[in-house]
Amino acid sequence: MDSLWDGVERVIFPELKEDVETDVLVIGGGIAGLLCAYKLMEAGVDCVLVEAHRICGGVTGGTTAKITVQHGLIYDKLIKRFGIDKARLYLEAQTRAAEEYSILCRDIPCDYERKNSYVYSKDDRRSIENEIRAIKALGAEAEYSRAEKLPFPTEGAVMMEGQAQFHPLKFLYAVAKGLNIYENTMVTGMKPGKATAGEHTITCKRAVVATHFPIFNKHGGYFLKMYQHRSYVLALKNAADVGGIYVDEADKGMSFRNFGDILLVGGGDHRTGKSGGNWRELEAFAEKYYSGASIAGRWASQDCMTLDGVPYVGRYSKNTDGLYAVTGFNKWGMTNAMSAASLITDLLTGRKNRFADLFEPSRSILHPQLAINAIESAAGFLTPTVPRCPHLGCALKYNRDERSWDCPCHGSRFTEDGRLIDDPATDDLKTE
Repeated sequence: MDSLWDGVERVIFPELKEDVETDVLVIGGGIAGLLCAYKLMEAGVDCVLVEAHRICGGVTGGTTAKITVQHGLIYDKLIKRFGIDKARLYLEAQTRAAEEYSILCRDIPCDYERKNSYVYSKDDRRSIENEIRAIKALGAEAEYSRAEKLPFPTEGAVMMEGQAQFHPLKFLYAVAKGLNIYENTMVTGMKPGKATAGEHTITCKRAVVATHFPIFNKHGGYFLKMYQHRSYVLALKNAADVGGIYVDEADKGMSFRNFGDILLVGGGDHRTGKSGGNWRELEAFAEKYYSGASIAGRWASQDCMTLDGVPYVGRYSKNTDGLYAVTGFNKWGMTNAMSAASLITDLLTGRKNRFADLFEPSRSILHPQLAINAIESAAGFLTPTVPRCPHLGCALKYNRDERSWDCPCHGSRFTEDGRLIDDPATDDLKTE
């Protein structure tokens, strides 16, 4: 089944049929690319956006669209990892982004609703209490809650008021209408000042790579700095209204939000290319706790996970003048995409941005996740099986639940007959 959001009439843009020139080229038509293009246009910058397929047709179409500064139990971790000043900057960036949605959504009918947000734990009250203290130390308000509207007992939750949810495609199609966009236009090569898209050339002074996972391997080391994580959603009709937006603090926990009379339940998570609960886990959960509900939809998505839990936004690498990256939202693409778009716009218009160092892509990679990523990549390279991923040659794993070939190294995915589904690969699979 398709995503619940796919029921709205989409906006259609032409394919690139001629050479073009622009100041800034944005590559990728998901939420990050669209917001970058929108903010650049608002700043008076000449901008072209190209999307390999259709806008919002990839990961953005699979979001559960929670607009919240709560990204799991992140603030206690950020204080311990970076110190209180950088943790406060992260919170401020997310808060500004959430406020900007509230302003834009006044004029865009997109089912925007204010909701309280909860990060709950089934078995770890201490972590909940630590997070509340961390948020208060950063100058924001958070409260302890029993999260009583969930269908199972918890050890409590961190509750923050005034967060939000919306219909992502209604919002983004409205944002896209005034932009210079080409769909079905895949960038196949990039040189300083010039991009190749099929038979045509896009001449640009600068470029922003907003392709979910960066597609150019020569710079930045993103194939070591990130991995991809897959998650699943069931849309349940005639299930309870949980009265807010919820996420488990555990990596493999579940998330909840309502959309009208439909309850969205997310979970079944696993690293792309590995085994996990998938929809089977969600179906068993629904049968246990919402036995009177019917399944109105199901879909999956995947997220780029960084080494330290903070996105990479800024120059693609230290050696790539004029090329920028927007990636690594760690499952929290709504506020992170908005804050990234603001940062990119400031960088490209010469304005100082106090969040630039926090999101700098070339920051230290000395984190434990680096070793894990390296081990997974080595295992993928050394596994003597076919087919191989055209991205960097890792052995692909067959995903029986979704009938796809998935790369456990970097997260590329392909249909059974070899068509590309998810980057960082840019070519179809050779199946002969």
